[in-house]
Amino acid sequence: MTLSLVSLLSISCFEDLDDNYREATTTEINEFIWRGLNYFYLYKGSVPQLQDNAFATEGDKKAYLASFDSPEDCFEALTDLSDPFSLLVEDYVSLENALAGISLSNGLEYGLVYYPQDNSLIFGYVRYVIPGSDAAAQNIQRGMIFNRVDGTQLTATNYNDLLSPDTYTLGWATFDGTEITELTQTTALTKTQISENPVHKTAIFSENGRTIGYLMYNGFTNEYDNDLNAAFGTFAAQGVTDLVLDLRYNGGGSVRTATSLAGMITGQFQGEIFFTEQWNADRQAQYAEPGYFVSTLANGAGLNSLGLTRVFVLTSGRTASASELVINGLKPYIDVVQIGLPTRGKYQASFLLYDAPAPSFSRNQANTGHRYAMLPLVFKTLNAAGVTDYVNGLNPDIELSEDFSNLGQLGQASEPLLAAALSEILGQPLPIEQQPSRTKQWRELQVPSDALDGVMYRK
Repeated sequence: MTLSLVSLLSISCFEDLDDNYREATTTEINEFIWRGLNYFYLYKGSVPQLQDNAFATEGDKKAYLASFDSPEDCFEALTDLSDPFSLLVEDYVSLENALAGISLSNGLEYGLVYYPQDNSLIFGYVRYVIPGSDAAAQNIQRGMIFNRVDGTQLTATNYNDLLSPDTYTLGWATFDGTEITELTQTTALTKTQISENPVHKTAIFSENGRTIGYLMYNGFTNEYDNDLNAAFGTFAAQGVTDLVLDLRYNGGGSVRTATSLAGMITGQFQGEIFFTEQWNADRQAQYAEPGYFVSTLANGAGLNSLGLTRVFVLTSGRTASASELVINGLKPYIDVVQIGLPTRGKYQASFLLYDAPAPSFSRNQANTGHRYAMLPLVFKTLNAAGVTDYVNGLNPDIELSEDFSNLGQLGQASEPLLAAALSEILGQPLPIEQQPSRTKQWRELQVPSDALDGVMYRK
């Protein structure tokens, strides 16, 4: 999977970094791609051109790499056809920002849905809005429906082009569960550089002698680990006995943060195996190491742990990588009740490779003639029971889909998926009006809302 990201920070041009700057050739960048994948790529064994004996001479290898018109073409040829997750980017500064939760965004987190009568047409619905963004300033709310951008109807072929510009105008509509009705109301939105705190929403409910914590967590961004730990500190102080962890929109991120979150949920398994790693045959012995349950953050702060033996997790097809690691890693130890839809099915992790000498491929030694970098899959994770390769995702115990005409408000007891979890915890049936939709007539597009959706990285 290749992508191009626009730099989000104003930084000096290459000439300022090196008075002897020389722009790298495509072949030189392709040689970096081959070196990095030959060394670390998890699926090296399935790509003939990555084998150590693939070429009779260095000249033959260089001629092969020079045959590609672009680094993107080379990267695609050297990655396994079954791998949709490995990334090549042409500007590693943007990638670094994205991994830290910094992006160019108007703050509108949305989903896209096919019209049932005409699968060429689509509409959008607002999942949530990032605080401090233009969408928040415009008072856009979860559940609002739009079907036009700059006056043009959204279709299955034009949505990416229409929603990519830094500024666009949405045309709003209503949806009654059957029909889309256009409104005259429009809203112009502008993207700016924002940093999203993944700890999006917390709530505490007390009923029938139980104190239930709710956390909507939207990305494993380790720059916000203190905020995550603080949320669990509040849960602990309030005597939370049950937890609903909302990962329905969480596409993943840091393995280290996933390990910390598992320790916050539990706390009684410190030092036991949370996951193990499987690398390519050349790197397994040197690099594979088990991930253990921990009791502190990377900065040494103690985890605020709840000591739970059961957790309820809300999921969807956007729940991926580090989110799935938490679910899969906890299952051998506690009861994980999954509510929603099957997860995406990503059990592999990556780390960032710059065009620098092996084995570090480090940024401080990177070739200054270009800014290409890679996030290739380098190892897959297994839980303590050896479970991995869930290519079709992790299946829910209670399968429910969101109703685009009645999404409810996140963190409120009446929100359909949260209501289903509260019902299970309290052993009470849901009122008819709170029953989540099980209709299958409305089909959602499974497209990432950001470039790094599905990434799990070792950081």
